[in-house]
Amino acid sequence: MMTGDEYRQSLIDGRATYFDGERVDDLAGHPVLGKTLAYAAGNYDKRRGSNDPTPLTATPKDEDELQRIMSGLHDYGLLFLATYTSLQTIRTAAARIEGLDPAYRSRIENYVDYVRDNDLRVTQCITDAKGDRTKAPKDQTDKDAYLHVVERREDGVVIRGAKLHISLASFGHELLVMPTKSMKPGEEEYSIACAVPVNAPGVKIINISFSPRVDDDRSYPHSSKVHETVEGFVIFDDVFVPNERIFLNGEFKHAAVFAHSLGLWERLANLSHMAEEAEQLVGLAQLAAEANGIDRVGHVREKIAELITYSCIMKATASAAISESTWSDEGDVFPSELYTNVGKYYGAANYHSMIRHLHDIGGGSILTAPSPADFDNPEVGPFADKYMAGKDGFSGEKRAKVFHAIRDLTADTLGGWRMVTNIQAGGGLFAQRIVMRSHFDMEHAKGLAMNLIDGEG
Repeated sequence: MMTGDEYRQSLIDGRATYFDGERVDDLAGHPVLGKTLAYAAGNYDKRRGSNDPTPLTATPKDEDELQRIMSGLHDYGLLFLATYTSLQTIRTAAARIEGLDPAYRSRIENYVDYVRDNDLRVTQCITDAKGDRTKAPKDQTDKDAYLHVVERREDGVVIRGAKLHISLASFGHELLVMPTKSMKPGEEEYSIACAVPVNAPGVKIINISFSPRVDDDRSYPHSSKVHETVEGFVIFDDVFVPNERIFLNGEFKHAAVFAHSLGLWERLANLSHMAEEAEQLVGLAQLAAEANGIDRVGHVREKIAELITYSCIMKATASAAISESTWSDEGDVFPSELYTNVGKYYGAANYHSMIRHLHDIGGGSILTAPSPADFDNPEVGPFADKYMAGKDGFSGEKRAKVFHAIRDLTADTLGGWRMVTNIQAGGGLFAQRIVMRSHFDMEHAKGLAMNLIDGEG
């Protein structure tokens, strides 16, 4: 495995990455992007120093191993998680397109080995610009609204387009390009799946960051330490892809396989993370209630009860997604499509309501509590501590820390990012409903209903 320093050096490769309108040639030295790079490098060292590092490319063989891998993925950061889900996506897709050109499976296996052997990081590129969303890809006024093949050569293809919402695109080594949706006859040029190095000629990445840009990090106790909210707007301006890096090339009937495979693994990872986050929300709500002296108030207790219910349902669906797994003919285990999508849907659809309860319990001080620097000031600090003090045991400074944590996690820059990504990560809510319906045993449910109607059960 690479060290953190080796990882830093690996990104000095001529990649075209931009931030606030300027090209960034020195990621490590950049005041904002440099923090993200340092965080990713630290996770390289953390994983390297682990006695039992989560395998980068291992396909789980039983439910216990799947649970262990899902739990360990978050230990090494979003970039590592994105890499694992990317590789699992194409391995899952390889099994599902078995009847196509056998070269695809061979290329996928070789690519997985390449990423593993070189300890690289991969980010998924799936969402297209889409242009006029009432029109299919082939009917767009601008054909580049969906990434597509503009030239086929004997040794590969040339692709053009853009992929949006690509977390940490500038900090990986590889971009895994996939069709964003199912395709129809006449859309063969849009049915392309391939791997592209981040520094390939023609690749340009515009970065947007949601990390706090402040000198005093104490007001941002969580987001100041987690610099993974950099999103990439990835442009493919006539990028050549050699044959050995192409995993689907024009077979439109199979275009959706990659999106569905990604949805399974990314939603499982999201579900696991949201289950952990849900318990944090319960703890924050209880602390805020105690700090405000309202933890015995009826409506507050009811809101916390709803947060507890949400937390338990998230844990239960995450557990069911793994305990109801299926196995491939090769003995690989795959999480339940039904429970993975039900859990992800429930968590995303109800997240806003849970945050509303938290904000209602916390009150306006979530936004207006004095900063830690104000408490340090000898002239106003004592007053801030005096008047921010709450229930016995909660000094003004301690109570303000609770509010800063809530604001940072749910109501500031990071909070806004989480509000949107909890819904959109792994596809929007409608996508999960489609999968839920397709995997729910409706005939069995109808049979139970008929038994009831016929008086048999």
